[in-house]
Amino acid sequence: MDEYDEVLDDEYEFGDEEANDTDEFEDDESEWHGQAGPDDGEPQEGELPVDMYHTGEAIVIRALVAGVSPSDLDIAITRDMVTIKGIREEVQEVGDDGYYHRELFWGSFTRSLLLPEEVLIDEAEAQEKHGLLEIRLPKVDKDRSTRLKVKTGSHK
Repeated sequence: MDEYDEVLDDEYEFGDEEANDTDEFEDDESEWHGQAGPDDGEPQEGELPVDMYHTGEAIVIRALVAGVSPSDLDIAITRDMVTIKGIREEVQEVGDDGYYHRELFWGSFTRSLLLPEEVLIDEAEAQEKHGLLEIRLPKVDKDRSTRLKVKTGSHK
């Protein structure tokens, strides 16, 4: 019997081990909810969760932006990408030690999405209602065509 078998054959009572002295898993809510980064103490930028779907004529992006002023939203659109940036300012009524539970994200956030189809950026619309941001991006109609008249090269 080798030493590994001896360890497995010994009776073991859970709780016999000494307490682990590391703070590695200490529950510090401020580190994990956009308040401070786990490595450098700097505020982290959050990623905005979104839904993206398409209709026959448009791509629609929806995101919950409750607590964000429309003037604090920046939406940049190219033919194949959308970037949404913003900031949610925290109004803190109590100190950090007054919280029982913290999950809400405060601070800056961003989200860049590659679009599955080209869109008409000049016809894009964004609106916010009851904390829901909806961006409607009309698709480029690749089947659309037009006929051009050929001009003659004669000069008068």
